[in-house]
Amino acid sequence: MAKDSSRVLIADDNKVNRLLLSRSVELLGYGVSLAENGRIALERLRTKPFDLLLLDIEMPELDGFAVLEQIKADPQLREMPVIVTSSVEGLDNVVRCINLGAEDYLHKPVNQVLLKARIGASLEKKHLRDQQKAMMRRFVTSEVADDILQSGFALDGKRIHASVLFSDIRGFTAMLESQGPEETIDLLNTYYMLMFDAIGSHGGVVNQMIGDGLMALFGAPLPLDDCAVSAVAAALEMVELIEQFNHERKAVDKVAIRIGVGVATGDVVAGYIGTQQRAMYTCIGDTVNLAARLEAHTKVAGCGILIDDATQRALDGSVPVQSLGEVSFKGKAAAIGIFSVMAGQPN
Repeated sequence: MAKDSSRVLIADDNKVNRLLLSRSVELLGYGVSLAENGRIALERLRTKPFDLLLLDIEMPELDGFAVLEQIKADPQLREMPVIVTSSVEGLDNVVRCINLGAEDYLHKPVNQVLLKARIGASLEKKHLRDQQKAMMRRFVTSEVADDILQSGFALDGKRIHASVLFSDIRGFTAMLESQGPEETIDLLNTYYMLMFDAIGSHGGVVNQMIGDGLMALFGAPLPLDDCAVSAVAAALEMVELIEQFNHERKAVDKVAIRIGVGVATGDVVAGYIGTQQRAMYTCIGDTVNLAARLEAHTKVAGCGILIDDATQRALDGSVPVQSLGEVSFKGKAAAIGIFSVMAGQPN
């Protein structure tokens, strides 16, 4: 039989049973590891990748029921398929195992034909789930994917404290007219690669990309301590990376690019919007609107990075800033104190 890359862990305190099951599974083409009790099985699951667990019930130190309970409670393990192989009789025990998340319950001595079918079906379902996760992460951020996989998907929202960052390339429309489409796409791909790295390295999540502009969240969908500090640190690194990128562009006689960044901090309403067929994770509220206004105002102020007063207060003097006074923005009833982040001034 052809070798399969799937790894099966067998947990059974009876050495003969372990060896017999191991031989049967290996003959099916799968890799096998052994554990003589539930505690060791959990240690193996948490330190090495496995695709399936064959689990006995009556074991010392930690029985099969306790193993199932811990697997179900562990976000990293709860999707692990488990087939119980046990001599314990009684429908109540079977039901208990299924309720705790077991895929199936096979009585000992295990029928080899049935074992082959159950292992094949369980691994096929796991492989399909793994493909679904991989596909999801291609189209949404890993943080959003983890949020959906752990908490489930629902068209709802919640109010959270976060920092919102907007950025775009200055004079991008004029650049479009002076270069070909291939060069434009290559520039955008490089730009986004650099911006994603800067934002992600400080705990941010890129939420939207619109042409040459992007929106990033710090503190959603996962909480983030000192979200304002992280957002400003990301903005500073974004500007620094663009400056380094410009050295490369100048070396091949390409025009330098500049970006403007706006950061605002406060309460936002975050969640999934759309329909059950098509939805996206986003944030809405005054903080989001203000961050967008700040980014647009960098053109007027001639600054690389502008932040609001809430973000400035959260920095607590850790980053040099210059007050630009109060500015009245569209949609805001009162003028807002704004600050230029000094290290973010363009060359």
